[in-house]
Amino acid sequence: MEQNQSRQKSRRGIYLLPNMFTTAGLFAGFYAIVAAMGGRYEAAAIAIFIAMVMDGIDGRVARLTHTQSEFGVEYDSLSDMVCFGLAPALVMYEWSLQYMVSIGWAKLGWLSAFVYTAGAALRLARFNSQISTSEKNFFKGLPSPSAAAVIAGLVWIGADHGIAGADVVYLAFAMTVLMGGLMVSNVRYYSFKEFDFKNRVPFVGLLVVVLVYVFASIDPPKVLFAGFLIYAISGPVLTLARIRKARAARKRGT
Repeated sequence: MEQNQSRQKSRRGIYLLPNMFTTAGLFAGFYAIVAAMGGRYEAAAIAIFIAMVMDGIDGRVARLTHTQSEFGVEYDSLSDMVCFGLAPALVMYEWSLQYMVSIGWAKLGWLSAFVYTAGAALRLARFNSQISTSEKNFFKGLPSPSAAAVIAGLVWIGADHGIAGADVVYLAFAMTVLMGGLMVSNVRYYSFKEFDFKNRVPFVGLLVVVLVYVFASIDPPKVLFAGFLIYAISGPVLTLARIRKARAARKRGT
C-alpha cells in the first residue's frame, strides 16, 4: 500500500531540467511582447530567436536525459503558442502593422496579425493531433518557429538599419499573411530529423559548423532572415517540382 502511494506521488512530479529550458523560452517570448510595447524592437526580435534556441534545446535535453513526459509536451506546446504565435504577431503589429491606419486600412493591420496568430494555433493543434501518423522527415506546413524567425528577422533588419515600420507596411502585411498561410498549408517541409548529433562526424563537419557561425556573425539579422526565408520558400518550390514531376511521369505512362 505504501509503495503504491509513493509511486503515485512520484508520478505527480515533473522533470525540472527540460522544463527549465521551456520556461526560459516562454520568458523570452513574453519579454519580446513587452519590449515591442516599449518600442525596443531589436530586443524584441532577438528575444524571439532566443526562444527558438530554448525550444530546440528542451526536447533534446528531455530525450537525452530520458525525462520526457506528457506534461512537458503540453507545456512546450503552450510555450510555442506564446513565443511563435502571439509574440511575432504583436511585435510586427507594434513595429509596422499598426500604421495600416495611415493608408486607410486600419483593420487590416490587426486582422493580418490575427491571421498569423490563428495560423500558428492551427498549425500547433494539427501537429499535436497528427504526431503519431506524421512523416518523420517532413513537416506538413511551415513550422511555427521558422515562421516566427522570418517575422522577427524582418523586424530586426528594420530596427538594425533604422528603417521605420511605417515605410514597409505593405511588405510587413504581405509577409505576415504569407507566413500565417504557409503554417496551415499542406506544403511539406524538410524536417532535418535524420541528423543524429550523438554520433561521430568527420572533421570536415565540425569545420562546416564553425564556418556557419562565422558567416552568421557577419550580419546576424540579414543572415538569419535570409536563411529562414529561403526555408519558407523551399516548401512551395519543392512541392511544385514534385507536382510537375508526377505529371510528367503520368504523361509518359499514358
